[in-house]
Formats: sequence, C-alpha cells, structure tokens
Amino acid sequence: MLLLDGSDAAIDRAAAILRSGGIAAFPTETVYGLGADAFNTRALARVFEAKERPRFDPLIIHLADRAELERIADLDALDARRRRLLDTLAGTFWPGPLTLVLPKRPEVPDLATAALPTAAIRVPRHPIARRLIALSTGAVAAPSANPFGRLSPTTAAHVIEGLGDKIDCVIDGGPCEVGVESTVLDLGSDTVRILRSGGISREELEAAAGRGIITAAAYTEGGAAGPGMLKSHYAPRVPLFLRRAGEMPAGGGALLFFSGATRAAKAGDKAEAAETTLTLSESGSTLDAAAN
Repeated sequence: MLLLDGSDAAIDRAAAILRSGGIAAFPTETVYGLGADAFNTRALARVFEAKERPRFDPLIIHLADRAELERIADLDALDARRRRLLDTLAGTFWPGPLTLVLPKRPEVPDLATAALPTAAIRVPRHPIARRLIALSTGAVAAPSANPFGRLSPTTAAHVIEGLGDKIDCVIDGGPCEVGVESTVLDLGSDTVRILRSGGISREELEAAAGRGIITAAAYTEGGAAGPGMLKSHYAPRVPLFLRRAGEMPAGGGALLFFSGATRAAKAGDKAEAAETTLTLSESGSTLDAAAN
C-alpha cells in the first residue's frame, strides 16, 4: 500500500490508480473514504472485499461537481416538487456533507447501489477529494475507509490501522474537519426521509427546505434504503456503557465526557482512577466534539 501526501502530484498518482481499476482511500470533510470507479464492477467488488461489507448495503457515489449529477441520477423521474427540493438542497449544501438518494440511471452498476432503483450521491467539499474525483473517473463510489461496522476513520493512520495492505493507496490529508458521516436524505420516494443523521442537521435541512422532513423510523438488518442504516454500525471495539452521575466505575476502564463541564460535574475523584479520561470538547461545542 502506498501512503501519499496531499500534493497535486500525489493526488494525480492516486487518480491514475483509480482509472486503472484500483482502490484508494482519501480524505473528505466528513471521514476518509475508500473509493473505486463507480462504473467498474471489479473495482467495486474489491471495496466490498477489503471492508468485508455486505453487498446489500449501498455505497455513496461521490462527484466532483453538481454538473455531473445526471451521469448518475435520472432526474426525469422526479416530480416537480422533488425537483425543486433537489435544486434547493444541492444549491445550499453542495459541496458538503449531504448525501441525496435519487432515482438512478440504468447504466449505474447494481453493485454500487445494492440493486436498488436509487443511488446515494454527494459532492464532497474537501479539495483533495474533489481533485481526485475529477482527475480519475468523475464518479467515485466510496464508503468509509474502515472495516465494516467499525468506527469511521478521520485520519490516514486510522485507515492504515483498519485496512492495511488490503487497499492500493491512501492520501494523507490530515484530520477530517467534520468527523462524522454525511447526512443521507431520501428524495427517491414520495416521502422525504432522513435515512442517516450526520454532518447536516435536521434543523438546517428544514431551514433550507421547509417543514416536513422526517427521520427514518427504524434501522434494518438488511436491504437498507441507504448507507449506514444497519442496527449495529460505527461501533467501537470495546463495550460502551452509559452511566448516571454517582454510578461511575471505581477504575479499570476509560471515561469519555462530552465537555469539560460534564467532566467536572460527574467524574469527581474517580476520573483519577480511570486508565484513560477523554473529553470530546472542552468548551462543549458539538462541532468540536464531532470532529474529535
């Protein structure tokens, strides 16, 4: 596996790997993705194999620019209301951490979409991702660059630890800005649904598009309508327990706190007995906590 820096020459080299049917990990503003040419089924199969990902879980197809959308999406299948909503949401949040599920064109491989009549599509904001996509094939299918079901990687070191020599290269673009997955919004059916919460909040979506967006009612064990909908996903490797103040363990574990204030209020002297104490955001910022 090649470890590449974020220089133009390195991105060009990774793009050549994708054009030749290889698979490459790269940074986006959300998490690191593991990409392949969205139209190369052999390369797509390698992504599923490297991640040990079930093939009923669809991938997200990343585009360098909104102008490429009609290569993947069948926009004629949208009614006037959903077409206006698409224009509003894409105009507001692209490039950025919003994935839209739309009717797909027939030439898009079923392997990229779990044989669904829809495709999950986004335009990332990260400059490395956009250059890589533009120079490679123009459409790169990329789930997060981690073993299936585990926490998504936000650094190149996380990718190497999880996937190692199963992939051809990783571009080191530093830590991801957002740190959590993109929000997935379904525009492929009559009911507009949030299929996965992520980097764009429900409140932000409704501020742009108006009321009426609803969250998907439940996760699934298979046949997901979009990526990230399985009951167990993005899971740590060790057991995680939620405890009330006063129920802290005496030691023998790690303590994770949201803010400095919650650590001060709830940990007390037991934080000193823990093997590790981590705080997601000293100031209590949800953006900092997500990135960390």
